[in-house]
Amino acid sequence: MITDNLTIFMAPMQGFTDAGYRSAHARLTGGVDTYCAPFVHLEHGEPRRRDLRDIAPEVNQGLTLLPQVLFRNVEELAVLTDAVTAQGYSHIDLNLGCPFPPQMKRGRGCGLLGRPEVMEDVARFVASRPELTFSVKMRLGADDPDQWKTIMPVINSMALKHVTIHPRIGIQQYGGELYMDSLTEFASRLHHPLVYNGDISTVGGALDIAAKLPGLSGIMIGRGLLARPTLASEIKSALSGEQRPTPTDAEEIAVLLDLHDEIYQQYTATLCGDAQLLSKIKPFWEYAGALLPHKAAKAIRKAGSVRNYERAVNDLRFYRG
Repeated sequence: MITDNLTIFMAPMQGFTDAGYRSAHARLTGGVDTYCAPFVHLEHGEPRRRDLRDIAPEVNQGLTLLPQVLFRNVEELAVLTDAVTAQGYSHIDLNLGCPFPPQMKRGRGCGLLGRPEVMEDVARFVASRPELTFSVKMRLGADDPDQWKTIMPVINSMALKHVTIHPRIGIQQYGGELYMDSLTEFASRLHHPLVYNGDISTVGGALDIAAKLPGLSGIMIGRGLLARPTLASEIKSALSGEQRPTPTDAEEIAVLLDLHDEIYQQYTATLCGDAQLLSKIKPFWEYAGALLPHKAAKAIRKAGSVRNYERAVNDLRFYRG
């Protein structure tokens, strides 16, 4: 039976779902219950200032925000926890899923999945901070979809609000097969509420996952929301039984343009020079490419000046499908 009270999370995606994007999305489309901030990590031994600015309460007003930390040992975890709690947060997500090779090789993200001795230290640290709430975001393994089994006893021993699982392994990054059989076994052994993450791009896909995982607590969506910002609200409507027509491509592009315009205005007020501005705003369209007319997508991608970029985006305003 599919419950109608699934929590919808926006996934933390470095370079995409920063504070400006999250705030604009919440105002313009809604549907997301909890926005997960891209991870806070150490740079030159200290929490990166840019990461801390992104989770500052004053730039996340009105949002339920879940900060996340990326660490390789309990010493790093302690420093990052103190930095995040200093911002006023009492719930922290532990990143055991980052698949980027430089981080994995240093034992962070997915690299922790093969280090049960470090995870035992993490469990002791979590137990030592009862005033805080922790959750985990993880994959099935770094290079083996059964690797989770080595740390499951530790995961189950921890006091966690939920565990988010992406049913791939780290070396796949974001492509390749989903290990659904391993996911089913993982879900059957987990003692905590389960949140599913991975390849949710349609309402039907979300409902299918909810049907396959009885008792599912939530769904986390990343690329699917970047491509279709209304997806979370569409899923909410479907879960409540509301009959709502699927937006046309033209309607989705109109929403994307509204979202883009608000974020672009923020960037033009804070960034200097064409190169800096374009490098920051062009990724906005990366996952929405399938919706865009080929000519417009190509013009946006190839724009080498702000003037040409704005002309390419303005051409979308006349798209009617």
